[in-house]
Amino acid sequence: MTSSFAFPFASPAIQAGSSNRKRSAIMSTSCPSQTAQTAPAGIKKQDHTGLLPLVTLAIGFVMAMLDVTVVNVGLSSIEKSLATPLSMLVWIVDGYTLSFAAMLLVGGALADRYGAKNIYLLGLVLFVVASLLCGAAPNGGMLVAARLLQGLGAAFFMPSSLSLLTHVYEDDRVRVHMLGIWSATVGGAAAVGPLVGGILIHSFGWRSVFLINVPVGLLGLFMAVKMIPAVERHMRALTIASHVLGVLMLAALSFVLIQGPVYGWTSVPIIGAVIVALLALAMLVQRERNGSAPLLPRALFATPQFAAANGIGFLINFGIYGQFFFLALFLQQARGADALQTGLQMLPMMAVIFIGNLMSGRMTAHWGPRLPLRLGLTVGAVFSALLMAMTPATPYWMLALAGALANLGISTAIPAMTTAVMQVAGKSNANSAAAALNANRQIGALVGVALMGAILHTFTGWITRIALAYGVIAIVYVLALVLVLRYVNARSAASPTAVAPAGE
Repeated sequence: MTSSFAFPFASPAIQAGSSNRKRSAIMSTSCPSQTAQTAPAGIKKQDHTGLLPLVTLAIGFVMAMLDVTVVNVGLSSIEKSLATPLSMLVWIVDGYTLSFAAMLLVGGALADRYGAKNIYLLGLVLFVVASLLCGAAPNGGMLVAARLLQGLGAAFFMPSSLSLLTHVYEDDRVRVHMLGIWSATVGGAAAVGPLVGGILIHSFGWRSVFLINVPVGLLGLFMAVKMIPAVERHMRALTIASHVLGVLMLAALSFVLIQGPVYGWTSVPIIGAVIVALLALAMLVQRERNGSAPLLPRALFATPQFAAANGIGFLINFGIYGQFFFLALFLQQARGADALQTGLQMLPMMAVIFIGNLMSGRMTAHWGPRLPLRLGLTVGAVFSALLMAMTPATPYWMLALAGALANLGISTAIPAMTTAVMQVAGKSNANSAAAALNANRQIGALVGVALMGAILHTFTGWITRIALAYGVIAIVYVLALVLVLRYVNARSAASPTAVAPAGE
């Protein structure tokens, strides 16, 4: 569950900050060399000024964004239909995030090597096929496998989409305008995701939230083939061993967090998975430090600010994704809401995220990233802590108000956090930094959902579950605030290079 967004889902496009949108779009792709691409020989450049190319590329992006949020609304329906245990529900959510996070850097490298359009189309095909398999899944295991394939498809087409967009609209003014429309479209789609999911599930059942992707995706494929020009390929080394180690580490970590409450934290399978994760991490670090072609430029790690900013991204996604997962189950299982009611009740808490993104862009443009980061994380931590006192009998308006204010604060911090990463990276390493941030944020989402699942599995009373879940969320926001206070200083906040690229 994505993108995105300055919105905390998998989208790299919902950042406000109009004066920097052109540059932010380029930085948000995980294809480090795409920024220098020009149309290959034989391909006629066109100065597209219409909306069709934008709509074409937004179809896939919006589709993947909606999939992140609608699945949470459908969890209770899936549980009843397929008789899945809680751990399987966590896998259904985290399976998508696992493959997306693990393959995101691969998608960027493949786009460089084989062409952004080709990889975009391949990813969209995989996503459509996976959506069909999700809708037809006869059991939880098959659904998880299909979700893994969905994440792989998203990891291929999402990094390429903004790169293609910047090549389609070559005029600077047109590009800035189109990116503004793109941001509003993707942000709006993410905000209404739970409501759309609730309507589909209420009317047609949970399978419809996946099957709707098939005709929409086929339309996107047809339009992309016709409307989007190819861009030049760049030969780039594929560090297969490093990617494999990253996938192995994340898979083992996911197994530990999700299956730990099932098998027992000291059981042989869990201890074995911990060892595998640690060994894979150690080997990956060794290769990155000594290898000739590291996944990320070593210059990025010359200062602790880069690692700290990525830690902030990890913690923010941990909290907000974990909250979405927990809240959807709470509304349905503790308060008796159906899918449609859940979507309606989550709507105000989701819609404010778009508002927070816009506020953050303006604040960052005037005062740099430090102020919106400090303010947003403080507000998010305070209202998450207040939600610890919530019970199943708490009036809805109190829940909605506290949840909306917490999300408003965090959504104010997200674009500023991305800006802080870009300030540290500089122009030369901007794309690699954006790719690293996007991957780290997805890992944060994976861990957050898994830990919420562990809390739900380990404790039975909702009052205890609520206190622990929102207590953990408040703590991670406080930890992120500590990193801001320690590493995002006033000098960087005032940097004239501030940008607002969206991070995934």
